[in-house]
Amino acid sequence: MRFRYSTTDPSQSELDSLPRLPLVLRYGKQVINAVGLVDSSATVNVLPYGLGIQLAAVWDDQKATIRLAGNLGEIAAQPLFPMAEIGDFPPFRLAFAWSRSDDLPLIRGQMNFFMEFDICFYHSQLEFEIKQNPTSRQAS
Repeated sequence: MRFRYSTTDPSQSELDSLPRLPLVLRYGKQVINAVGLVDSSATVNVLPYGLGIQLAAVWDDQKATIRLAGNLGEIAAQPLFPMAEIGDFPPFRLAFAWSRSDDLPLIRGQMNFFMEFDICFYHSQLEFEIKQNPTSRQAS
């Protein structure tokens, strides 16, 4: 499946486009549509606080913590495991570091998004392609 790079603001030029991917997240009975950055340099998937709240997750119910790295190192994070749907691919569980901040985008990173999908970036064409990893545990 191929997707176009996109911007977050109509005033931005095409040169500001990044690989953003729409998906549906399900947690309990809650369902939300979201768009997030596909970031091959990110170690983990990151979910902004407000999206976790929209999924009816409760911050105080979480027992484990995750230490984010780099410029996100000061932000508290906890694990959250919603089901995700992208296009016609079968639903799969995404492991997120649910952050205590809305000052960052939804990010798909190495653990576990890039384990579920093979990604090819065609930056010169402002497109990227995702294919389900045939060795994924959820690729049945």
